[in-house]
Amino acid sequence: MKNLIKREQSECICFAESENSRTKFKRMLFSLMAMVCVLTLSAQSIYDFKVKDDLGKDVSLADYKGKMLLIVNTATRCGFTPQYKELEALYEKYRSEGLEILDFPCNQFGQQAPGTIQEIHQFCTANFDIQFPQFDKIEVNGDNAHPLYTWLKAGNDIKWNFTKFLVSRDGKILKRYEPRDKISDIEADIQLEVNPVLSSIMARRSIRKYLDKPVEHEKMEVIVKCGINAPSGMNRQPWVVRVVEDQKLIADVTEVYKQANAEQVKRDKDFKNMFRNAPNLICVCTPANGGGELDAGLLGENIMLAAQSMGLGTCCLGGPVRFLLSNEKCKFFLDRLDIPADYKLNYIIAIGYPDEQPEAKPRDATKVKFIK
Repeated sequence: MKNLIKREQSECICFAESENSRTKFKRMLFSLMAMVCVLTLSAQSIYDFKVKDDLGKDVSLADYKGKMLLIVNTATRCGFTPQYKELEALYEKYRSEGLEILDFPCNQFGQQAPGTIQEIHQFCTANFDIQFPQFDKIEVNGDNAHPLYTWLKAGNDIKWNFTKFLVSRDGKILKRYEPRDKISDIEADIQLEVNPVLSSIMARRSIRKYLDKPVEHEKMEVIVKCGINAPSGMNRQPWVVRVVEDQKLIADVTEVYKQANAEQVKRDKDFKNMFRNAPNLICVCTPANGGGELDAGLLGENIMLAAQSMGLGTCCLGGPVRFLLSNEKCKFFLDRLDIPADYKLNYIIAIGYPDEQPEAKPRDATKVKFIK
């Protein structure tokens, strides 16, 4: 494809030299632009792009897989240029935790990034002692915009110098920041990614599709141990936990469900079992006479976050509980759980290896108020 583009460029020059070939020149130019668009649109992730470093050498962004990236278009003669100091401080603080800042000087805004990349690099080193990598100058808007930025901005042009994009360890664009956005706000988002506890919290989703692969017993032991180490009032630990690893037991009770819900099951072509097709279950019980629900909820959250950190998916289920308690044919399942007489089944956590990657649903931050 690169050779084809070079050939098209050469032919464009030849056509332009002829007054009678303007039409052909325009067609060829359009063809060249179309090919660049195709290259950009065909990119499925940030790791498909290549950029040039400050020495003009090609660098694949695939080299940054597993890193969190903060990508910024910069200028050395801008009112925002002092942000270099804040960016370097951010880099020094989080570099050891996997943050990389990728700097792309751009002269499109007020011509505030003049000079060669070598001169820009010398200026930034002398004035801000930057350690993060600087790449060759590019354009971020217009027909000559670098394909990386065409992909990053997704149709919304860059407004000015020091616009920033935060990219997750798996190559997803997490957030875009405008030049006036506070570096402290960016740092807060970075902490959510680099801190393993916070990243598990932010990455957890309710999973409703699972691979046909049971979770290893050793992993289930670790996850449940995390669960019972949740806080509880006066350390009463008012819960009983039952972990179902018996695939036949799940299949047998699912047959009862299928008989009672034949039409619903028939409509679901992916139906395997009544627990969102999960291969394993964690059943949480609380006192039959009430109480313990809050503590059991904390236990469940520990379980789901531990599972997330181990590459597993979970979904908290209430519907199957209602069915199990209301259908007498499910008594054999409840008997196998061996729930104490003074306890009741409260909820079930489906758990397994996820077969989907759902996007996060929006959260309403306006419901939070800080009282200072």
